Amino acid sequence: MTPTTGPTVRPITAADEAQWRPLFRGYREFYRLEPDEAVIDRVWSWLLDPEHEVRGIGVEHDGELVGIGHYRRFARPSTGTVGIWLDDLFTKPDARGAGAARALLEAVRSIAAEEGCSIVRGITAEDNHRAQALYDQLGTRTNWVVYDGAPAAPRAE
Repeated sequence: MTPTTGPTVRPITAADEAQWRPLFRGYREFYRLEPDEAVIDRVWSWLLDPEHEVRGIGVEHDGELVGIGHYRRFARPSTGTVGIWLDDLFTKPDARGAGAARALLEAVRSIAAEEGCSIVRGITAEDNHRAQALYDQLGTRTNWVVYDGAPAAPRAE
Protein backbone atom coordinates (compact mmCIF):
# COMPACT_ATOMS: atom_id res chain seq x y z
CA MET A 1 0.00 0.00 0.00
CA THR A 2 1.43 3.36 -1.01
CA PRO A 3 -0.69 6.24 0.26
CA THR A 4 -0.65 9.50 -1.63
CA THR A 5 -1.73 11.50 1.40
CA GLY A 6 -0.73 11.26 5.05
CA PRO A 7 -2.86 9.58 7.68
CA THR A 8 -5.98 11.36 8.88
CA VAL A 9 -7.43 10.43 12.26
CA ARG A 10 -11.07 11.09 13.04
CA PRO A 11 -13.90 9.74 15.19
CA ILE A 12 -15.62 6.57 14.01
CA THR A 13 -19.08 7.29 12.57
CA ALA A 14 -22.03 5.15 11.46
CA ALA A 15 -20.79 5.46 7.87
CA ASP A 16 -17.65 3.48 8.83
CA GLU A 17 -19.41 0.24 9.70
CA ALA A 18 -18.49 -1.69 6.53
CA GLN A 19 -14.80 -0.79 6.94
CA TRP A 20 -14.68 -1.00 10.75
CA ARG A 21 -16.06 -4.55 11.01
CA PRO A 22 -13.22 -6.30 9.13
CA LEU A 23 -10.66 -4.26 11.07
CA PHE A 24 -12.16 -5.27 14.41
CA ARG A 25 -12.39 -8.88 13.24
CA GLY A 26 -8.70 -8.64 12.32
CA TYR A 27 -7.89 -7.29 15.77
CA ARG A 28 -9.75 -10.15 17.43
CA GLU A 29 -8.09 -12.71 15.16
CA PHE A 30 -4.64 -11.22 15.86
CA TYR A 31 -5.23 -11.82 19.59
CA ARG A 32 -6.60 -15.32 18.93
CA LEU A 33 -10.12 -14.55 20.13
CA GLU A 34 -12.88 -16.83 18.93
CA PRO A 35 -14.96 -15.39 16.08
CA ASP A 36 -18.14 -13.95 17.57
CA GLU A 37 -20.42 -11.67 15.58
CA ALA A 38 -22.43 -10.89 18.73
CA VAL A 39 -19.31 -9.29 20.26
CA ILE A 40 -18.66 -7.33 17.08
CA ASP A 41 -22.30 -6.15 16.99
CA ARG A 42 -22.15 -5.15 20.67
CA VAL A 43 -18.93 -3.16 20.33
CA TRP A 44 -20.26 -1.43 17.22
CA SER A 45 -23.38 -0.41 19.16
CA TRP A 46 -21.16 0.94 21.94
CA LEU A 47 -19.23 3.09 19.49
CA LEU A 48 -22.42 4.64 18.16
CA ASP A 49 -23.95 5.24 21.63
CA PRO A 50 -22.96 8.70 22.88
CA GLU A 51 -23.80 7.59 26.43
CA HIS A 52 -21.41 4.61 26.37
CA GLU A 53 -17.89 4.98 27.76
CA VAL A 54 -16.12 3.40 24.78
CA ARG A 55 -15.10 5.75 21.96
CA GLY A 56 -13.59 4.93 18.61
CA ILE A 57 -11.27 6.64 16.20
CA GLY A 58 -10.12 5.59 12.79
CA VAL A 59 -7.16 6.44 10.62
CA GLU A 60 -7.59 6.91 6.88
CA HIS A 61 -5.12 6.79 4.02
CA ASP A 62 -6.50 8.04 0.72
CA GLY A 63 -10.08 7.85 2.03
CA GLU A 64 -9.79 4.21 3.17
CA LEU A 65 -10.07 3.28 6.85
CA VAL A 66 -6.82 1.41 7.55
CA GLY A 67 -6.74 1.42 11.33
CA ILE A 68 -8.92 1.72 14.41
CA GLY A 69 -8.50 2.58 18.06
CA HIS A 70 -10.95 2.17 20.93
CA TYR A 71 -10.47 4.08 24.16
CA ARG A 72 -12.28 5.11 27.34
CA ARG A 73 -11.76 7.31 30.33
CA PHE A 74 -10.99 5.75 33.71
CA ALA A 75 -10.78 7.10 37.25
CA ARG A 76 -7.42 6.95 39.01
CA PRO A 77 -8.23 7.09 42.72
CA SER A 78 -4.55 6.84 43.72
CA THR A 79 -3.85 10.18 42.03
CA GLY A 80 -7.31 11.75 42.11
CA THR A 81 -7.20 12.12 38.34
CA VAL A 82 -8.75 10.64 35.21
CA GLY A 83 -6.82 8.83 32.51
CA ILE A 84 -7.55 7.37 29.12
CA TRP A 85 -7.29 3.65 28.60
CA LEU A 86 -6.45 2.56 25.07
CA ASP A 87 -8.24 -0.77 24.79
CA ASP A 88 -7.73 -1.75 21.17
CA LEU A 89 -5.47 -0.58 18.38
CA PHE A 90 -5.29 -2.32 15.01
CA THR A 91 -4.06 -1.45 11.54
CA LYS A 92 -4.38 -3.39 8.33
CA PRO A 93 -1.24 -5.43 7.70
CA ASP A 94 -0.51 -3.57 4.44
CA ALA A 95 -0.78 -0.23 6.28
CA ARG A 96 1.80 -1.11 8.93
CA GLY A 97 4.95 0.94 8.85
CA ALA A 98 3.19 3.86 7.15
CA GLY A 99 2.41 5.81 10.33
CA ALA A 100 -1.20 4.67 10.92
CA ALA A 101 -0.64 3.24 14.42
CA ARG A 102 1.51 6.22 15.44
CA ALA A 103 -1.22 8.59 14.20
CA LEU A 104 -3.84 6.75 16.28
CA LEU A 105 -1.66 6.84 19.40
CA GLU A 106 -0.85 10.52 18.93
CA ALA A 107 -4.57 11.26 18.48
CA VAL A 108 -5.40 9.52 21.77
CA ARG A 109 -2.64 11.49 23.48
CA SER A 110 -4.11 14.71 22.07
CA ILE A 111 -7.59 13.74 23.25
CA ALA A 112 -6.17 13.10 26.72
CA ALA A 113 -4.56 16.55 26.74
CA GLU A 114 -7.75 18.25 25.53
CA GLU A 115 -9.79 16.48 28.21
CA GLY A 116 -7.32 17.24 31.00
CA CYS A 117 -6.45 13.59 31.57
CA SER A 118 -3.33 12.63 33.50
CA ILE A 119 -2.21 9.60 31.50
CA VAL A 120 -2.81 7.40 28.48
CA ARG A 121 -2.51 3.75 29.41
CA GLY A 122 -2.71 0.60 27.34
CA ILE A 123 -1.51 -2.96 27.10
CA THR A 124 -0.33 -5.28 24.37
CA ALA A 125 0.60 -8.91 24.22
CA GLU A 126 4.02 -9.92 25.51
CA ASP A 127 4.91 -11.27 22.07
CA ASN A 128 3.69 -8.22 20.11
CA HIS A 129 7.16 -6.79 19.66
CA ARG A 130 6.22 -4.50 16.78
CA ALA A 131 3.62 -2.70 18.92
CA GLN A 132 6.02 -2.56 21.85
CA ALA A 133 8.66 -0.87 19.71
CA LEU A 134 6.20 1.92 18.91
CA TYR A 135 4.82 2.16 22.45
CA ASP A 136 8.37 2.41 23.80
CA GLN A 137 8.82 5.56 21.70
CA LEU A 138 5.63 7.22 22.96
CA GLY A 139 5.34 6.04 26.54
CA THR A 140 7.05 4.37 29.45
CA ARG A 141 6.92 0.64 30.09
CA THR A 142 5.68 0.11 33.63
CA ASN A 143 6.59 -2.47 36.22
CA TRP A 144 2.95 -3.45 36.79
CA VAL A 145 1.84 -7.03 36.21
CA VAL A 146 -1.72 -7.48 34.99
CA TYR A 147 -4.01 -10.26 36.23
CA ASP A 148 -7.41 -11.34 34.94
CA GLY A 149 -9.83 -12.99 37.34
CA ALA A 150 -13.18 -14.59 36.76
CA PRO A 151 -16.21 -13.08 38.47
CA ALA A 152 -17.36 -14.96 41.55
CA ALA A 153 -20.14 -17.49 41.19
CA PRO A 154 -23.59 -16.11 41.98
CA ARG A 155 -24.61 -16.57 45.59
CA ALA A 156 -27.42 -18.97 46.33
CA GLU A 157 -30.38 -17.18 47.86
